[in-house]
Amino acid sequence: MEQANSSDTERKIVAILKILSESSEPLGSINIARELERAGIFLSERAIRYHLRIADERGYTQPMGRDGRMITPEGQQEVKEALAPQNLGFVRENLEMLAYQTTFDPEKGSGQLPINTSLINQDKFKRAISAMKDVFESGICVSDLVAIASEGEKLGSIVVPSGKIGLATVCSVAVNGVLLKAGIPTEFRFGGVLEIRNSKPRRFVAIIDYSGTSIDPSEQFIRAKMTSVGETAKTGNGKILGVFRTIPAPARKAAEQKIARLKEAGINGVYALGNISEPLCQIPVALNRVGIVQLGGLNPLAAAVEAGIEIENLAESGLIDFQELKRFRQV
Repeated sequence: MEQANSSDTERKIVAILKILSESSEPLGSINIARELERAGIFLSERAIRYHLRIADERGYTQPMGRDGRMITPEGQQEVKEALAPQNLGFVRENLEMLAYQTTFDPEKGSGQLPINTSLINQDKFKRAISAMKDVFESGICVSDLVAIASEGEKLGSIVVPSGKIGLATVCSVAVNGVLLKAGIPTEFRFGGVLEIRNSKPRRFVAIIDYSGTSIDPSEQFIRAKMTSVGETAKTGNGKILGVFRTIPAPARKAAEQKIARLKEAGINGVYALGNISEPLCQIPVALNRVGIVQLGGLNPLAAAVEAGIEIENLAESGLIDFQELKRFRQV
């Protein structure tokens, strides 16, 4: 009976964490109770406060005064691991949601766009910035636009924990969000490790299909130390993070125009645009589709990890207003 109670407590904590992970604002027990009811879980406010205290003790949640609580990076990781068996395809669903939520207009230079959030120890931050410099300057990243937050501040849906500095980089799905607003839907195929030769994309040497994973592929490849982004930035040869997507063939010309506007706004996420129904970087493309190879938003952070700096990367961590971003050289 005690084991059953313990298991029930764990399930309730994970359910609460999931609600918090889907919110970019702090939530109190009343709002959490309402969201749980929509999922068919009925807990009193008192019971929710009890489970939140346990989550606080474990470092999964962080009190934000009267506003309620925010989930911490440790809590985000707990949700990912606890729900992994039932969350196959979660990454693709999250990408589609962020693309839909993107309001960025490259011509006006305004609106919200998706980001990745990376957490770096305060005493390692300057060293990490130095390790990323060549990557930002070489252009093998989605954008050189970034945002920085101190402990207790927010980047997307992430609250920066004590002793850390948060760095937001533009997520590759920002491109697809802008295309979607122009009436161009994207098929999200996979994330991978892309071989670069003479500063040109050659082929994918490792891939993870979005439909078969609950963790972002870039996070996995960085942890596995499968990249050589720093070397690529210096020599034009190596392995970087890339993603593969396709669009309908009739939309190719319109996509070219939007990609050009994005570049003018400082977002250079498209590395290669294929021809209709033709393979791209040795990846087959279906009839009446066009392949797109996009740069991984976490490429600069991969270079820092290659340099021996421990960094916690949280891909697709929410949205940020374009006006909050600044050029990397200003950091």
